[in-house]
Amino acid sequence: MISFDFEYWRPESIADAIQLYQKLAGAGKQPMYYAGGTEIISLARIGQLRTGAVIDLKGIPELNVCQFYGEVLVIGANVTLTRLAEARPFPLLGDTVRHIADHSNRNKITVGGNICGRFVYREAVLPLLLTDTHAVLTGPSGTRQAPLFQLFNGTLNLLPGEILVRLLTPRRDVELPYVTIKKTKLEEIDYPLVRLAAVQTGPWIRVAFSGVSEEPFRSREIEAVLNNASLPLDVRIEQAIRRWPAPILDDILGSAEYRAFVLHNALQDAWAALKGGSA
Repeated sequence: MISFDFEYWRPESIADAIQLYQKLAGAGKQPMYYAGGTEIISLARIGQLRTGAVIDLKGIPELNVCQFYGEVLVIGANVTLTRLAEARPFPLLGDTVRHIADHSNRNKITVGGNICGRFVYREAVLPLLLTDTHAVLTGPSGTRQAPLFQLFNGTLNLLPGEILVRLLTPRRDVELPYVTIKKTKLEEIDYPLVRLAAVQTGPWIRVAFSGVSEEPFRSREIEAVLNNASLPLDVRIEQAIRRWPAPILDDILGSAEYRAFVLHNALQDAWAALKGGSA
């Protein structure tokens, strides 16, 4: 049960949503955009979130697009994880989100909500960080487009009142060889100890991580270490873990030492899958 009252609004266009946000923010309502709503409801129930108004974006058509336009895949921010997993317009993204939460929650969780949310894992962003995906954002200052890799630094860098409208991924990137690996403590749908997604471009492997540290990320420095073919794979992995750019989590799911062990094995599995056993 949510212990506070709030206003509920359901605009029919992006322009109306932004105008509403500005009006409600000016009135001190601390408005929040709402799509799937699972995270807002969960955090509000445990007292970690409070708002005076929610703006429901589910009825805005532009946010529900999921199709190719020529050589570009366009995914609206309101497309659910279930739709991505079942339609698989982007196979790596579909296979990654297939193991987020359970089926009933995937029916509600949107790709935009997962990327923009507060939960630390945000696994849906991993395939998008590995590709030349651009994010289209609209807010009070207008519309802008930028590479997602530049905009995402643990969290998506949104300006006040800004909405993630769509994600644009080149068809060539959607078709890259890939692997996605999720290691959990117990159940498959549990939060990950280690989650990685990787793609191969020629001899180079790109890789992004969630669950290992407080924020999901892709590191070019870590990739350079892992792709240094002059060293054995085990040595590269050990060097990468020693250079890890953020503290490795030590929590109820697993100690930092155990996570590092699981991470080492997951990276071995990823290289085996993409390199066919050749390091």
